Amino acid sequence: MNRLTAKICLLGEFSVGKTSLIRRFVEGVFDERYLSTLGVKINRHTLHIDQTEINLIIWDTAGGEKFDQVVQNYYRGAAGAILVCDVTRPETLSALHEYATAFHSASPHTPFVIAANKIDLTTQRRIADEEIATVATALQADWIFTSARTGEGVSDIFHALGRRIRQRRGTV
Repeated sequence: MNRLTAKICLLGEFSVGKTSLIRRFVEGVFDERYLSTLGVKINRHTLHIDQTEINLIIWDTAGGEKFDQVVQNYYRGAAGAILVCDVTRPETLSALHEYATAFHSASPHTPFVIAANKIDLTTQRRIADEEIATVATALQADWIFTSARTGEGVSDIFHALGRRIRQRRGTV
């Protein structure tokens, strides 16, 4: 079995659900309370994709800090990123371009996957599939609907990024 370790970052505006996605993925839990991340929190989780064990080091940043120099240091050395938007807040999708640019300035040529989060809030949704697809195409990213509350798509988003990292590193 091949093994690799990959640092990944979750990026996006405040309150899009970055921490909740990580908690659902790593711990299998969801908390209704909003817990603001201060600075950065690091989690670990192992994925198995085909014959490769990928040890993810997951960096959860505060949000809203696209061009902060300290945050640029957090991005350095990352193998990829999950860009998170909230489907009830269109401005969070628009902001992903800026996060991608800032991230690539510290970790060039790394893959992105977009988590279109809070898909369970169906009556409040304000972003169309086509809008997400347009941003994903521009960023050369895959995209998946997610809900940290229900767990829908959460594992898929981390596995999608893991596959792209594995392909990029040539462990196929």
